[in-house]
Amino acid sequence: MTSWIEKKCTERGLRMTDQRKVIAKVLSEANDHPDAEDLYSRASTIDPKISLATVYRTVRLFSEAGIIETHDFRDGRARYETTDDDHHDHLIDVTTGDVIEFVDDEIEQLQHKIAEKLGYELVDHRLELYGRKIK
Repeated sequence: MTSWIEKKCTERGLRMTDQRKVIAKVLSEANDHPDAEDLYSRASTIDPKISLATVYRTVRLFSEAGIIETHDFRDGRARYETTDDDHHDHLIDVTTGDVIEFVDDEIEQLQHKIAEKLGYELVDHRLELYGRKIK
């Protein structure tokens, strides 16, 4: 079965090698925000010939093509997720590193109001909240 990422790559004229297909599959199936090491670990169980360098080159290619997003959640690692999901924001637990995706209509409306108040039309945004679990 062709992954969403593989379809997007084909639409954008990117050549899909077997190793890129494996990395696309791993990214498409990820329920988290893996970094390159995570992707390498998962991809190498499918194809042991995949190198970490191939993973880095591939995620850079996918990111430049707008197929995946690269996040920096202040943990020293670039993390990746597909752009196929509807818009969502992130809450990062600074203690555990867990990333929680959420959508809040009130926040979305407020961001548009702030942009308009400052004389802008909001065309895109990214919101990352950092916190600790309340005990």
